[in-house]
Amino acid sequence: MNLFVGDRGGAMEWAYRIAAAAFLCLMPQLTFAADSGLITKESKHSVGETVQKFESAVIANSANGWIVFTEIDHAAAAEKAGLKLRPRTVIVYGNPKLGTVGMQKAPTVAIDVPLKALVWEDDQGKVLLTYNSAEYLQNYIYPRHGLPSNPDAAKTTGSVLADFAQKATE
Repeated sequence: MNLFVGDRGGAMEWAYRIAAAAFLCLMPQLTFAADSGLITKESKHSVGETVQKFESAVIANSANGWIVFTEIDHAAAAEKAGLKLRPRTVIVYGNPKLGTVGMQKAPTVAIDVPLKALVWEDDQGKVLLTYNSAEYLQNYIYPRHGLPSNPDAAKTTGSVLADFAQKATE
């Protein structure tokens, strides 16, 4: 292949090959992003208010077994290490009535549950709430530990998670 100035056909072919190689290298990342199972919603509130509203929505469903286990403030941890990080708070929450049965059958599922929601601020100051979809939990997380997926549970849990997210962000 000749890439000298006078050989425009060869240069063009080379450019197409580079573009194709770049596309193929990025393709797995694009697929991962599309199939990540993450749901992200923009919030109308600050990070602190969104965290509080999300936790209140979970606690309001305590009669159905939902609880907030803890929060992890990544920005505060970064500050203690002398670093700066935009607000990033993980809320660890779940429903022991639902999760315990899976852990009894497959103890390793405890590494992936309880559920987590991330309230974060992007570089433009926009506040977002991100969490795993119920379909992702049922179709990837549980089978990862040898547990069968349950489409009915995904539908029910998905509605509950969407409700928590809406109450936190609206």
